[in-house]
Amino acid sequence: MNQNTNLIMKKFLSIVMVTILSLSYNNTFAQEEESSAPALSISGSADAYYRAVLSGGTNDASDGSSLAPSTSFANQTGFALGMANVILGLEGEKSGFVADLVFGPRGTDAVFGSTTASSSIVNQLYAYWNVSEAVTLTIGNFNTFLGYEVISPTANYNYSTSYMFSYGPFSHSGLKADITLGEASLMLAVLNPTDATDYNPTGDYFFGAQLGFGGAYLNTILGDDFYQVDLTAGWDLTDAIYLGVNATKAKDNFTGAALYVQNSFSDDFSLGIRGEYFKDEGVGAIALDENVIDLTLSANYSVGALTIIPEFRMDMLSYDGFVEDNDGWDLTDPDDPFLINPTLSKSLSSFTLAAVYAF
Repeated sequence: MNQNTNLIMKKFLSIVMVTILSLSYNNTFAQEEESSAPALSISGSADAYYRAVLSGGTNDASDGSSLAPSTSFANQTGFALGMANVILGLEGEKSGFVADLVFGPRGTDAVFGSTTASSSIVNQLYAYWNVSEAVTLTIGNFNTFLGYEVISPTANYNYSTSYMFSYGPFSHSGLKADITLGEASLMLAVLNPTDATDYNPTGDYFFGAQLGFGGAYLNTILGDDFYQVDLTAGWDLTDAIYLGVNATKAKDNFTGAALYVQNSFSDDFSLGIRGEYFKDEGVGAIALDENVIDLTLSANYSVGALTIIPEFRMDMLSYDGFVEDNDGWDLTDPDDPFLINPTLSKSLSSFTLAAVYAF
């Protein structure tokens, strides 16, 4: 092998080594880039329940008797469906999105403000930008920041919902800024009218704000001749006992307050009670200027990702407002004595057994 051949071979080996190193670097960079790229996440839930009226109403409302209290979601009798919930998300370092889809009766009730068939399954749909470590901007449709309870049964301890939740806002569409202020937090928002999630039908806008500190949140929405002010808070009193608080005032609509107490007996079993006072000031949940007390005792038993929730609930009105079961009603006969003068009750009690699976 002559000197020229050796020189050519050295140059060739040098080229090969440079190529291998280059490919190795590019591949490593690509892998690092790929591993740092945001991945699509899929989560959600499915729920179903059995519900029976124990007293003060009926399990067959075909005769006009009271079937359930006038609150949202868990309001059927017999075996009934909640909803299937699928949440798609992409969380990047600087930006991301959430598409939260709901199917079933609970989902339909939750998005009652939707105006088109395609948007009737959209519970939330928003994109966000982390402007800095302290500021995040979000635009789109997101569930309300007011109140203690939420739409998804996975985030509520009690399966049935309160009056304050049922007659407060469910969702908003708008632009909000979440700001971290040391140990405190501040949210400011410009919003469509409440539950107008597809678009703004009136051209009016609401202002929303939330101030949080130490487990307590002061929330408000302000609009043309309307306001709602709401306080939510929650604390772990001990390793086993939790206390939640909600108080709210919606102008010309309602005033209410509730306590939530839960005790964990093990990692898989706990008991909790909700006590709520609600006064109707024009929203139409019950009779005007009357009130109702809701006492709900629930157990949560976890089997992996499945939570089984047996629940006893008593709704007590300040007046005779629940129509008891009156066998023999004839709604086609205007002179039927039961139709003219039905038997009324101040209270309605019910039992619910729910199953909620989260993934």
